[in-house]
Formats: sequence, C-alpha cells, structure tokens
Amino acid sequence: MVRVRYAPSPTGSPHVGNIRTALFNYLMARRHGGAFLVRIEDTDKAREVPGAVEEILESLRWLGLQWNEGPDVGGDFGPYFQSERLTLYHSIAEKLLDSGAAYRCYCTPQELREMREFQRINNMPTGYDRRCRFRKAEELEALAAEGRPFVVRLAMPLEGEIRFEDAVRGVVSVEAKLVDDQVLLKTDGFPTYHLANVVDDHEQGITHVIRGDEWISSTPKHVVLYRSLGWEMPVFAHAPIIKGPDGAKLSKRHGDTRCLDYRDKGYLAAAVANFIALIGWSPGDEREKMSLNEMAEAFSIDRIQPNPGVFDIAKLQWMNGLYIRDLSPDA
Repeated sequence: MVRVRYAPSPTGSPHVGNIRTALFNYLMARRHGGAFLVRIEDTDKAREVPGAVEEILESLRWLGLQWNEGPDVGGDFGPYFQSERLTLYHSIAEKLLDSGAAYRCYCTPQELREMREFQRINNMPTGYDRRCRFRKAEELEALAAEGRPFVVRLAMPLEGEIRFEDAVRGVVSVEAKLVDDQVLLKTDGFPTYHLANVVDDHEQGITHVIRGDEWISSTPKHVVLYRSLGWEMPVFAHAPIIKGPDGAKLSKRHGDTRCLDYRDKGYLAAAVANFIALIGWSPGDEREKMSLNEMAEAFSIDRIQPNPGVFDIAKLQWMNGLYIRDLSPDA
C-alpha cells in the first residue's frame, strides 16, 4: 500500500512551493488508493511560530487535501507531532551509538566557530572536522565526567560513493568523504530533521518520499542512516524548485506566495490547486483545466519534471477565470 506524507515545520505560513509538495503527495495517495499522512515536524522550538500549525491545516482544508492520518484525525501511527516522539528518537540514537554508526561530539560553540573561521581563512571546505570522532577514549571519558553537553553526530563513511535512485533525477552519486558528519541529536535532547524524518518515515511505513529538491543534498545522509539501521529505504522523488518569471527562485518579491493570500484575494481553491500542480508536473496530454480527481487519476512520479517550473501569475489569473465562469450566478 502506498503511504506518503506531508511533513511541514510550523515555522511560518505555508507558501506555494510547500503546498505543491503536499498536493503531489495527496495525488500520489489518491492515484494508488493509499494513505496521505500529515506530520508536524516541530523539533525546532526556537523557530516555531504561534498559529502556524493551524494555518498549515487550514491551507490543506481550503484546497481540499484531506489527510487520512495526522492531527485532528489521528491514526495507528501517531503521535503526529514530532515533539511527542522524543523517546523513540533517543532510543534510535542509542542504537546508532552502540553500533558505532554515530558518536558523541563535545565541541563547544566557541570551538566550532574557531574551526569555521580557520577553514574560511585557509580557503578550506567548511564543515565539522570530525575531531571528536577520533579523540582518545580517555579524553572522551573525561569530557563526559565533567558533564560537558554533547550532540550526537552521524559517522559518515570516509571513502567510496553513496548512490541512490531518485525517481525524478535518476541515479545520484556523491563522494562520501565530502558529506558532513551531521548532527542527529542536539544538546537540548531534540532531534534534527535528518534523524527524526528517517525514523518517522520508517516507523510510519512511508513508501514514497516526495519533497522539494532542496533536500537532495541531504539524502546521502539519510541513505547512510537507513543502511546503518538495516531499514528498507522508501522511493525518493525530489520535485524541482519554483521560479518567478525572472528566473530567480520564487520569493515574496514576485507577489503573494502565502497559500491563504490567494483565498483572501478571490482565487478559487480548485484553480489554485490545478495551477500549482502543473508547475513541474504534466498529465501527459494537453489538458490544463483539471479537477483534483482528474489530476489524481493522471498522476505519476515519473511525470514530475527535473527542471524548475515557473510561477506565472497571469496564467493563474486566466485559470481562475475559467473556474469562476463555471460557477452558477448565485455562487
């Protein structure tokens, strides 16, 4: 059974690119008679915005993207807030430490700043230099004995390539030694995105991970985590970014990108959903005006295009006009 998820962080209002990810996952689930989950990734408490969760859910409801599992509806794989799953992340981190796939890093913020400054001055690649990974055992024991705070880092392979298949881009390969030893568990006990999303995708039975291509550079770390834990990997599919008409990444300067702004300005939900689905995806024919059901029937990952799509507000206005003219006079 296909199981997909939309996993936003409550750090602000959902924008067009973010909502397109939700839409692609929704269509994938409907196309295959699967389940669409909503999971709130609220582990970065410092950046959390009050009311963001409610706005995320309201945006989905407005567009007609009803979830099968998640906040408000529950499900067999909860909780659906990551802040309520900390015990699970800690147990997995301990498992990684015990196997040698991860290690405790006691470097202070000052040491890390000095490290980055040294790398910058010497024109070296920036990143953690793995010093705690190779400290002597007695030195690590002394640091632990003095109660120094630590993070848990992933021990990336030091040689060879990390390869994975992306359903949009094909085979992706990177040199292992060029990938940083990612922090998995922070000093405050909260996981980073990298640990939490892998653990939750596995525990919640996610079969396909459809997300923005800003995460493609992080996927080698996730591949190593899956392999270290002996878990089967989902299918990865990274959708391209959305650009403005000037070719730059879509931003506020191109107009309203907050999803609910379009509702407030008189755009119809069906028109917005139809429009954003066609930014980077095609049904395989000449159709442009399509209902959610029609898009679900036509949806397939292999029709997601690897090249960036363009957000053309004039086309959205045109499409909104089509939907408005389909309404009854009273509506």
